[in-house]
Amino acid sequence: MRPRIKAAERDTSVTALVREFLTNLGEDESDFERRKRLQDEVLASVRRFSAADRVARSDAHRRRALR
Repeated sequence: MRPRIKAAERDTSVTALVREFLTNLGEDESDFERRKRLQDEVLASVRRFSAADRVARSDAHRRRALR
């Protein structure tokens, strides 16, 4: 009963709603694909990385003690 009401609200048929749903289902990005795309975007945005720029261990411990 609810699908008929939804279809009527959208001025279409239940069959058209099902067709639209199935079409969108096949086109949507999976969670894995979305996360992979986001990871690739982040990695592409990193221009230069150097581990030499990190804070020395002793400095890191000293800063924590000051909190």
